[in-house]
Amino acid sequence: MDKYNTLSDFLKEFYIPTYVLSPEEEEEEAVPPPASPVLVFINSKSGGQLGGELILTYRSLLNHNQVFDLDQETPDKVLRRIYLNLERLKDDDFARQIREKLKIIVAGGDGTAGWLLGVVCDLKLSHPPPIATVPLGTGNNLPFAFGWGKKNPGTDRTAVELFLDQVLKAKEMKIDNWHILMRMKTPKEGGSCDPVAPLELPHSLHAFHRVSPTDELNKEGCHTFRGGFWNYFSLGMDAQISYAFHSERKLHPEKFKNQLVNQSTYVKLGCTQGWFCASLFHPASRNIAQLAKVKIATRNGQWHDLHIPHSIRSIVCLNLPSFSGGLNPWGTPNPRKQRDRGLTPPFVDDGLIEVVGFRNAWHGLVLLAPNGHGTRLAQANRIRFEFHKGATDHTFMRMDGEPWKQPLPLDDETVMVEISHLGQVNMLATHDCRSRSMFDPSTPRHYDAAEEYDDNEDESMAEGEEFRKFGAADTFKIPDEGKHSNEKGRASRRRNSNVHGWSHFF
Repeated sequence: MDKYNTLSDFLKEFYIPTYVLSPEEEEEEAVPPPASPVLVFINSKSGGQLGGELILTYRSLLNHNQVFDLDQETPDKVLRRIYLNLERLKDDDFARQIREKLKIIVAGGDGTAGWLLGVVCDLKLSHPPPIATVPLGTGNNLPFAFGWGKKNPGTDRTAVELFLDQVLKAKEMKIDNWHILMRMKTPKEGGSCDPVAPLELPHSLHAFHRVSPTDELNKEGCHTFRGGFWNYFSLGMDAQISYAFHSERKLHPEKFKNQLVNQSTYVKLGCTQGWFCASLFHPASRNIAQLAKVKIATRNGQWHDLHIPHSIRSIVCLNLPSFSGGLNPWGTPNPRKQRDRGLTPPFVDDGLIEVVGFRNAWHGLVLLAPNGHGTRLAQANRIRFEFHKGATDHTFMRMDGEPWKQPLPLDDETVMVEISHLGQVNMLATHDCRSRSMFDPSTPRHYDAAEEYDDNEDESMAEGEEFRKFGAADTFKIPDEGKHSNEKGRASRRRNSNVHGWSHFF
């Protein structure tokens, strides 16, 4: 901000005139176009009162018409309206430059950020704007991975001005989108595919709205669900502990107002659920190898079985180098051991997802140590889980922090979950962020012997129309990520059956 004579000159770099945002407004006097015009979306339910305070601060600094409360207006409606107006103004040089330079700021938890990413992906905008994320949730893995931190920010003018300055200087990075498809045979009378109460499927998995009969995803005689994620999908015991934690918090929200208490409760649940002594208390039927057959495909589309060691009780499919509050389960493999496996660094834009396994909570805690990592199983462009007949009547899954208990039919029909690379969206990142791009010339394409790595490698070891859309613009609902102290807030939370929150331990 030093090069600007006044604060007003600095803020002009982000200001968008009202006539560009709304067709009802008359064109304003021509001024130099802003260097970094922004649309600001804030989840007023996130971060307790912080979301509402941020809205007031941004509206006091910018045009209040370019700052949106997601509790009042959905992002798909806002973006459709603005881009239609930009198209109407396509011969206006000022408006054209706004469209070419436009950026989005989204303040909320990872669920809110994922909502915006899904909408931008689905709308297929002519100039998709890059997105900066303000951490207002619990885990904040998306902001952390791209250098925006993971602690709730200040909401005063100075803090917002400093964030805007970072946005002005930020670099653009691509991030892979991952589509998830879950399909199961319609159960016989008395059976159900609905998730077990008190939780439902995540917002990003169509908020458990089944695919319509006219959708090409629909298959006669089956229940089909789809959605997407940007951070991770996990299956197994870590999702089971997360489910227990979220279920308890949903029933007794007044007990979960302190982060240290939350972490302590999470560890206690891990003990009572047998996660720390999984080999003694965890049924063999819940081991991933017993639960499901796993297949992976590389970019050439060739499928092959993935060997899962029988000790593995949890699998994480990881897109970003940030999991459970900033941990990195993939780590940096020993180049001498990994070269033969053809593994690469975990780029966020290479069309590959890292597949990591864990034996128990003690195995998960190694992530807290330098160079700690899980059991690296594979990197894949697609991964498919086919659940075995009769292995168990349910399993636990978690996607971008939201867990659910998923019933499994007991007949001959296979339940299938398939994750596939969908495309990419643009992110804004600070220059010292931990995410790595395969297109950055300063980033090595392969592991280098001089790079810091662990020397304790665990030795155990064509896309159709259905993969082109998340459905975010039509089906996503605003995530309830806030902490409400009044009765109105508690009632609102009870009405919303989805619970947000992030574990900081396995």
